[in-house]
Amino acid sequence: MRYTDSVYGKIEIEEPVLLELINSPAVQRLKDIDQAGYFTAYFPNTSRSRFEHSLGVCLLLKKYWAPLEEQIAWLIHDVSHGTFSHCLDYIFEEWNQKEQNHQDKIFDEFIKKTDIPEILIKYWLSLEDILNDARHPLKENNLPDICADRIDYSLKDALKYNVCSSADTSYILDHLIVQNHQRVFTDFSAAKKYTKLFHTLNETYYASVENAIMFQTIKDCLYYARQQWYIHIDDFYTTDIQLLNKVIAHIETDKQLALYWQRMNNKFPYKNDPNDFKFHIFCKSRLVDPLFIDGTDNKRVSEVDNEWKTIIQTDPKYKEYFLKFEK
Repeated sequence: MRYTDSVYGKIEIEEPVLLELINSPAVQRLKDIDQAGYFTAYFPNTSRSRFEHSLGVCLLLKKYWAPLEEQIAWLIHDVSHGTFSHCLDYIFEEWNQKEQNHQDKIFDEFIKKTDIPEILIKYWLSLEDILNDARHPLKENNLPDICADRIDYSLKDALKYNVCSSADTSYILDHLIVQNHQRVFTDFSAAKKYTKLFHTLNETYYASVENAIMFQTIKDCLYYARQQWYIHIDDFYTTDIQLLNKVIAHIETDKQLALYWQRMNNKFPYKNDPNDFKFHIFCKSRLVDPLFIDGTDNKRVSEVDNEWKTIIQTDPKYKEYFLKFEK
């Protein structure tokens, strides 16, 4: 199978287990789960799927000769995402919207109910080993470190939002190596370029007021639809379009739902004012401070760039927004 990735280009996938997992219903469902949630109402033509991201990270790990088990772990890591990705963290109050980790909390049990365990058994692979993150050091690290996850989604987003060019993403990848199970840049220039790119994405998109509005309006619309029994809990684990079709079917006969639907589609003005608000929303803020090779040592960008050191030390972990809609 030849797959063309927006960042890594054309890559041949030959491993039978990868091919079978890619074509499984559990992974194919991710083609209809938007990576950002419902961002096209605010930034048109920016939609991309969880499938693109999941396969992208698998291919990135493949590029750096990660073991097959680690490639599989990342290919399936988003299978537990529900409709509109992290928006579910704002619909289910029992999970903390600051952490945006609903899919992580349900991941193990969710995977066991899919066709994935049967596929792994067929190829003499252990589900326990695949699910054990300690065995996959390239897969994910805590902020401000970088990892395959952040590299893939940030470079794809940077291209989609026109934050950088294909030449820029190639430059970043060409100056990134694996050293002692860590991602390390070969020089300061590449590390700083990636740091600035990620910061732009965070301020303009990931932790932006538009993201806060998206989370709040989707929460209001879908929570109300669930209260009215237009949708049910299982619908959150279908696809974006399947869930939306169930909601849309009631818009003409339910004025309150129609109002929520219009807000969700960015039809009403809003203000962000801590002195006059109805909704207090948190957005997770993401900053990276990657390592780079400096002579015989590894240093972080903040160790040689005082401006970035200040940002890392003072930027809040969560952006707060105080929203009120005109209608």
